[in-house]
Amino acid sequence: MAAPHIPRRNNINPLPEPPAVSEAMAFAHRRYWRFNLALIAVLMSIGFAVSFIVPLFARALDNVRFAGFSLPFYMGAQGAILVYIALVAVYIVLMQRADRALQAAREADMAIREASQAQQR
Repeated sequence: MAAPHIPRRNNINPLPEPPAVSEAMAFAHRRYWRFNLALIAVLMSIGFAVSFIVPLFARALDNVRFAGFSLPFYMGAQGAILVYIALVAVYIVLMQRADRALQAAREADMAIREASQAQQR
């Protein structure tokens, strides 16, 4: 849930109050951002490994062959670029899925609010 907002009385231009957020929506937002940060951490770790670990161990990995080339040469020539493109594609697909889940939670929350408002009338 959002942090409590304490209005200041001596503000010339006071900030508007944030809209009320239900507990379910706050939980959905926390889940969404936790997933986003975890996904970014994993994908950045893979990118780091491709960018720095493979070249760091280039001599040790020289005997490993991929597509007829030594692994460090292949990763330097084109493999790293393909990995980066794959990382971007994975991020796009997984975040679209997370966006749909958050939108479904928002729509469910709106339906619950509308139903409770209809009962109060």
